[in-house]
Amino acid sequence: MASFVPRYARAFADVVSDRKLNAGEILGQVRSIADTLAQNPQLKTVWQNPSVDGKQKLQLLDALAKRMTLAREVRNFIAVLIDHRRIGSIAEIADQFQREINERLGLANAEVVTTRPLDEQEKKQLLARISAATGKTVHATYREDRSLIGGVLVKVGSTIYDGSVRGQLQRLKEQLIAG
Repeated sequence: MASFVPRYARAFADVVSDRKLNAGEILGQVRSIADTLAQNPQLKTVWQNPSVDGKQKLQLLDALAKRMTLAREVRNFIAVLIDHRRIGSIAEIADQFQREINERLGLANAEVVTTRPLDEQEKKQLLARISAATGKTVHATYREDRSLIGGVLVKVGSTIYDGSVRGQLQRLKEQLIAG
């Protein structure tokens, strides 16, 4: 990740928070612009080209903003990215913006890996334990991996909680080798 990405994401999150905007809607609009750029490399080239007049870039942005019905704050944010030649990193900035907003709202995303599908009661109990451990409201995605043998593996941000049998066996092996 480029060093400027967190700065732009934080600044934009400040604007969204200060103006009490719907962060989900704003994020969706920024991601729409990112998707548009991914699908139209010519647009990205124009916005990144220093030889194209800034006024023309903004006219193009205004036309796109009107067609996509972007919030004024999103339009202005995109204009800043274009002006500072950071528009090529919009997808990364959007991802970091989401992490920033989630942090401010006390939300966390968790990836839960189990050997079998969990029923609703098990999911509810597991989410309660993850929330207690992280101090955040957790939204989880679930997947299965039979190589865990049993138990559960949970990843929240960069933290991994390994309660799997495979993980326990690995730790036991390391203890036997060390001792």
